Amino acid sequence: MAITALGYMGARSPKLDEWSYFAGKFLGMQQVDSGAGTLSFRMDDWRQRFVVTDEVGNSLGFMGWQVEHPDDLEHFAAVLDKAGTKVTIGDKGLCDQRFVDKMIYFHDPDGNRVELFYGAETATDPFISGRPIEGFVTGPYGMGHAVMHVEDANRLLPFYRDLLGFSVSDYGLKPYPMYFFHVNGRHHSFAIIGSGRSGLHHFMVEFANLDDVGQAYDLASMEDDRIAYTLGRHTNDWMTSFYSHTPCDFFIESGWGGRIIDMNEWVPHETNVGPSFWGHERIHLKDHENRTHLREMRLQAAKDGLRVPNVVDCPWLYDQLVK
Repeated sequence: MAITALGYMGARSPKLDEWSYFAGKFLGMQQVDSGAGTLSFRMDDWRQRFVVTDEVGNSLGFMGWQVEHPDDLEHFAAVLDKAGTKVTIGDKGLCDQRFVDKMIYFHDPDGNRVELFYGAETATDPFISGRPIEGFVTGPYGMGHAVMHVEDANRLLPFYRDLLGFSVSDYGLKPYPMYFFHVNGRHHSFAIIGSGRSGLHHFMVEFANLDDVGQAYDLASMEDDRIAYTLGRHTNDWMTSFYSHTPCDFFIESGWGGRIIDMNEWVPHETNVGPSFWGHERIHLKDHENRTHLREMRLQAAKDGLRVPNVVDCPWLYDQLVK
């Protein structure tokens, strides 16, 4: 009984024209539908990975999590119901909208809509990217990862860890609690940050080629206020990435080279070395004191000699480089 991947995401936004450019021409997704106040995008052979609906909010609409077997939906519905969470079975109309066979949906303690589904529909025609890219890293690792602001991380932790079965990858306790979770070999598919706020902080898409990230960075650099975090590399999942402002009130991380872990051997641990080896200057922050603190953590990480192992210690990365 397991959730295996982040399958799809949905956003609420009346800015459909801006999203058409951002998701298609900037990120490189393929726009496949623009009818009835909805935009739909592909990232691979799935019929749909990302959806924007013309609604007030400029925020997260839903997260869709894939389960391994159809019986898993009944299992999670029973577990959630026992814990006092209202669960609704998705009808045929909703399943058709999501291009899945079966689904249930509910809300987490912060009010975020979570959908569990089985049987995603694939397309018969090939994926055609919105700009020339090699593609996205999806497959068994899902569409990427999602990171949420939460009012109380300790309240959300047991919901995702104990009820939904997400496994903790690592966590930090200062200056505020944060937890990173894996459901497959991707270092994390989900994270919560106890910032005292609520809503989506960002979701990440991983490109198959580093040059596709760099070319996106060039495109973002040509726009005023598009870049939120500069190019950098994270300490926990080793992602080389940058963050950009979207038409909604959250960011998208464009990344490459994310860490793949062995779930059977992985041991959760506390991390306190800061979020990045280098870069990821948060230029969207007006609080320069906070930016200075994060910069000092990066400089300390460099002083301590922290870095990602060389490619000889990372066969998966070496294989990417020699292809």
